Amino acid sequence: MTYWLGIDIGTGGSRALLVDAAGRVAAEQTVAHEEMAMPYPLWAEQRPADWWRAAAEAIRGVLAQHPGCTVQAVALSGQMHGLVILDSEGQVIRPSLIWCDQRSQAQVDWINSHAGPDKVLACTANPVLTGFTLPKLLWVRDHEPSNYDKVRHLLLPKDYVRYRLTGEFATEVSDASGTALFDVVNRRWSTELASAIGLDASILPPAVESTGQTGVISSEAATLTGLAPGTPVYGGGGDQAASAVGNGIVEPGIVSDTIGTSGVVFAHMDAVAYDPAGRVHTFCHAVPGKWHVMGVTQGAGLSLQWLRNQLTPGLSYDDLTAEAAQSPAGAQGLYWLPYLMGERTPHLDATLRASWVGLTAAHTRADLIRSVLEGVCYSQRDCLDIIASLNVPISSVRLSGGGAKSAFWSQLFADILGQPVSLLETQEGSAYGAALLAMTGSGHFASVPEACRATVREVSRLTPADPEFYRARHARYQALYPALAPFFRAVL
Repeated sequence: MTYWLGIDIGTGGSRALLVDAAGRVAAEQTVAHEEMAMPYPLWAEQRPADWWRAAAEAIRGVLAQHPGCTVQAVALSGQMHGLVILDSEGQVIRPSLIWCDQRSQAQVDWINSHAGPDKVLACTANPVLTGFTLPKLLWVRDHEPSNYDKVRHLLLPKDYVRYRLTGEFATEVSDASGTALFDVVNRRWSTELASAIGLDASILPPAVESTGQTGVISSEAATLTGLAPGTPVYGGGGDQAASAVGNGIVEPGIVSDTIGTSGVVFAHMDAVAYDPAGRVHTFCHAVPGKWHVMGVTQGAGLSLQWLRNQLTPGLSYDDLTAEAAQSPAGAQGLYWLPYLMGERTPHLDATLRASWVGLTAAHTRADLIRSVLEGVCYSQRDCLDIIASLNVPISSVRLSGGGAKSAFWSQLFADILGQPVSLLETQEGSAYGAALLAMTGSGHFASVPEACRATVREVSRLTPADPEFYRARHARYQALYPALAPFFRAVL
């Protein structure tokens, strides 16, 4: 039987997904990564070799479930913005500074002073942020010059796995959009910005559309994974663009909200539009010739993970949400600010810190948990409101990721976003989107929208129970940032 393979290189693990000709999931396997290294506050690193180990094991795992099957094509998805630098021999120079690493504010300031923030916006349609790839590269330049001198190739996380699969250096437009080096409007590398900051653009890989072919499985990779040598590998997408494909966010009107380690509100755009203040990101979509806008909460699922690991070890996420349901709406006036790794939308402030505000002796553990769930929802409402202000049509929100696995948290999203929230038949997100891109690239579907119309199905819809209640509390939540931001900056 013939299948298509989607691979997602996430933060916590690598996932492989086999999909049949009707778009049904036939097999899945996730292999955990090593814990990210956080040697200092706001630093976050992972080893690219560990991504490859996990990806190869996940691929072998799904193929073992269907011995003798034919894989027609492969595409990749992965965590965005991570810096992978290779030397002239194709060897990794140092661990990757990943998406949530925030150490590069000085380099952001340097880029803005040398190129100018207006030029950065004109070249890339986005302001440069600490989370993006370019300032991470310049941090290596400034702090590890011997490593910087060795750099001959720059890749993104999923594209390192692509290199190990194919031997080719390549990326695609949706992931390249998050580097702060990509001309999003014209869908090509910005040689103009690279020249303005003195960067050798030859280290950048070719960037194709997400359904474009980027090589074939090499003999060496075939031995390690079980894939047939010569199997074509297609571009795929950054995790958010690929997840949007998996959720059917490929035409106007439907918005997605994906809760993983981060939380992302994502909307399709037929034409480029961007927020002049840079509070949301405008990137190339995985749909050829289209764009998307997205707002990002750095510490969404990370907030619940942190609470579980530090305060309730041994409890499952289901245990936590069940306990949160015992707390009244509004968590008895307790607010959680989910700024464990600084924040992107709407504040663009790497100095922010997470905090509970309003804690009293009367509060219970259930209140703490519920306030974390509500705080993440408030932050995602910030994202949604900014996207709406760009005149992007919003008819409903499709929820995916960890938040969609909890009926209680899903209803909270509907209540706080003030929008109907839909759940999908397939909750596979990025890996599923990558598989659909492989199916489109290989010609099984004529276009990405056709693939999504044929395979993505809503199974339930939740409506807001009391949007006015949470609208007022969201306004109080929004008042906390301007009050606390000066304190956070002062204590650094």
